[in-house]
Amino acid sequence: MAMTCCSREQQGGDSDSAPPVSDTVPADTAASSAPAVNESVSSEVPPAAKEQEKQEIGNMEIKITSPAFENGKPIPAKFTADGDDVSPILEWSPGPRGTVSYALIMDDPDAPRGTWVHWIAWNITDTRIKEDSRSLTEGRNSWNRVGYGGPAPPSGTHRYFFRIYALDTMLDLPDSTDVNALKKAMRGHVLAQGELMGTYSR
Repeated sequence: MAMTCCSREQQGGDSDSAPPVSDTVPADTAASSAPAVNESVSSEVPPAAKEQEKQEIGNMEIKITSPAFENGKPIPAKFTADGDDVSPILEWSPGPRGTVSYALIMDDPDAPRGTWVHWIAWNITDTRIKEDSRSLTEGRNSWNRVGYGGPAPPSGTHRYFFRIYALDTMLDLPDSTDVNALKKAMRGHVLAQGELMGTYSR
């Protein structure tokens, strides 16, 4: 399926920014009105300690691999617009304690009109995505289509980043969600993240 004219990526793009790690949970305090021989000590973690722990967790990195290509190496044509245009297998290390789900963003920062989003998904509960997966909860890419769209650079070599985010929650989002809405929903819920980068040339 070689493309003979302009690439799909020339149509537009989208900005990319990592969601910040924030939010603290206030500790509950209680005072006893009656004297006691042994006062109970609250097991609630102080807010400052929770914030520090979340910052430390947020610095953890998820390792992502694919049997289809190595980090920094070319993506086979099978997974591009010049081939079958199916998504590759992705595997990653488990998120830290408190991880409830994972989100995925694949984009191309080298597109002519800015970062081009190829694939977004959320509420992933496994640490593996099979090839040409059809069971994911996916949103709209920069072609305004739901699901995966493989590399299709107009010319030259482009980089394609597959980013996985470990979240402390599930997300309630419609399939009309785009990357900006996904990042907004993830804000304050990211426990760890990682990336795998592949290239493709025309």
